[in-house]
Parts: sequence; C-alpha cells; structure tokens
Amino acid sequence: MANLPVVDLSRFGSEPRAFAAQLREVMREVGFCYLAGHGASDGLTELFALATRFFALPEQDKAAIGMAQSPHFRGYTRLGGELTGGRVDWREQIDIGPDLSPIPGAQGPWNLQGPNQWPPQLPELRPAVERHCARLERISRQLLAALALSFEAADSHFDTAFHPEPDPADPAGYRPQPATLLKIIRYPGAKTGPNEEPGQGVGAHKDSGVLTLLAGAPGSTGLQVDVPGQGWTDAPTVHDALIVNIGELLEVATCGYLRATRHRVRTPPEGEERLSIPFFYNPALGSSLPTLDLPPELARRVRPVEPEPDNPIFLTYGHNAWKSRVRAHPDVAARWHSAPASASADERTRGDAGG
Repeated sequence: MANLPVVDLSRFGSEPRAFAAQLREVMREVGFCYLAGHGASDGLTELFALATRFFALPEQDKAAIGMAQSPHFRGYTRLGGELTGGRVDWREQIDIGPDLSPIPGAQGPWNLQGPNQWPPQLPELRPAVERHCARLERISRQLLAALALSFEAADSHFDTAFHPEPDPADPAGYRPQPATLLKIIRYPGAKTGPNEEPGQGVGAHKDSGVLTLLAGAPGSTGLQVDVPGQGWTDAPTVHDALIVNIGELLEVATCGYLRATRHRVRTPPEGEERLSIPFFYNPALGSSLPTLDLPPELARRVRPVEPEPDNPIFLTYGHNAWKSRVRAHPDVAARWHSAPASASADERTRGDAGG
C-alpha cells in the first residue's frame, strides 16, 4: 500500500548523514514520503475517537464555534464552507493553532495570531491536541535538522525562523514562535454515478508553509499526490506511518532543489468517510526561512522553476499563509478583513503554487 517512498526516522540517531541524504532526495524527486519510526502513534487512537465524537455533534453545536466568528481563521468549517482553486471542497473541519492573545490593531497576516475556539462538549479535545502537537513539533525539528545537514549546513540552520529574537519593527503583542496549525478533518462519502469521477474533497494545491505531517485514520483512502513523471498517485494510510510533505517555503529556502508537490483528496464513496489530522510546522509569522548555500554538486542539479503567475510565493511565512487563508475562506475575509493586506512585489519570489 506504500505507493510513496518510505523513510525511517529512527535511522537519524544511528546514521544521521545517510538518513539526511535519503530524505533530501525523496523530497527532491517526490516531495512526499511515508515516515516510519517516528514514535508518535501514542494518542492517535484517542484523537481520532474524539474527532468522531466532535463531528457527530449536532450542527448547532459545531456552528457555535464556526470559523466565521474568528478573525484569526480558527474554529469549525461546515461542509462546503471552504474553497480550493475557486471550487468548493466537500469536507468539514476544525482549525487549531497556538492559543495566543490577538495582536491589537492587527493588519493582514498579523491577524493569524489569536485564540482557538474549543467545543465545550468535548473538554478532552484540547489536552489531546496539545499533546499531539508537542510530539509532532519534536519530529518536525528532527526532519528540518536532517534536511539542513543534507545540504552541509548546521543542523540548527532553520532554528532562528521558528524562534526569532524580538524585532522592534514587529507589532506590539506579537509572539515570535512557530505558527503551527492543526486541522481535524472529515470527508463524508458521496454518491456518484457509474462513470463519474469522485468529487473534490479538497482541490489540488501545494502547502504554503514548511512541513506537513499527516495522520490518517486506519483504512482512510482518497489522498492523491501528483508525483512528477507518474501523475496522480494514491497515498492510502499505512499503519504506524505519518505522511510527510514539504511546503512552498522550503522550496524557496533550497533555491528550488526541493519541490513542493501538488496533492488533493477525492471524495470517498457513499457509505464511507475519511478522517485525517494534518499538522503544519511553520515558522513565526514574521519570519522567512534562511536560504541554504547549496554545495556545488547539488547546485548543478537545481531544476528551473516553472512560473505560476496566478499564485506568487511570498518570502515571509505570514504573507504566504495569509494568501492561502483569504482564498480558502472568503466569508471570513469578507466579514473581518474587507481589504486584505498583500505583500509588496519585493516580498514575492515567483508565481504562486496552490492555495
């Protein structure tokens, strides 16, 4: 069932350079992998059980923490309440980030700092999510250290983007820490005719941050990866493995050596559902990833980046995430941010990828 490359994180302790080189080449050629040996399976059974209970709540209880009530894009999104590529995604979800106070007078991307909305009917959800996020943040740091090492940089090369020193230019009330995001998602099954393609669970896109670590409920299918030279490839859940992919900012930081890869989820058949919990490891809102100096033998292997003029990649994480959020949730943008801020031309790299 492992239709993508498999890498074993437990090798990083005993064979750090060999593991790092393998991870680098997998992320160059595919951009996705199954991650074994991560030690983060504990707690997932509980978290998926809580997800099932949350999505079974009455609609009015879920709507009580609807994302439209949050200027910070936190909370519940109903079925059909999100867009990718301008088309409706058929999924429901709850978005959860670092639980922080809003930035007074925030404009544009600075609005992404703020509090979560938690369902009062499930008090167990918050501690379970916080434990899971702590485990995946640890794994993410290891993966970034390995990737830095694979380019002959210090394993701490990316650390300052995630825990930067306070900058007097940042707005008062800003907390410079990783802008992580966790989604708990349900894709319900839908009826299709005998010759119809499955619907859009979530449309084809690339992730706007650095690393995504995805846990799927046992038996979950529907995720597809646009593997270069291979086309859309199924990536079903594999027991005790996370699915890892890189985002646009890591593509920028490696001068295009690594590539963020398009992926999508197809709607499950009628009578089935898909539950998934992606964790997005992102730098602080005001940070850009420091660019790597590629060793000559790797620099020679950099492939030209195809322009995507409809979708510029912004250097600062907050701007890149803001781009994706206002496109995906126009109702939130219209209610709270009638004139969404955009980055200036010198903050952009090339034409956008996904969103």
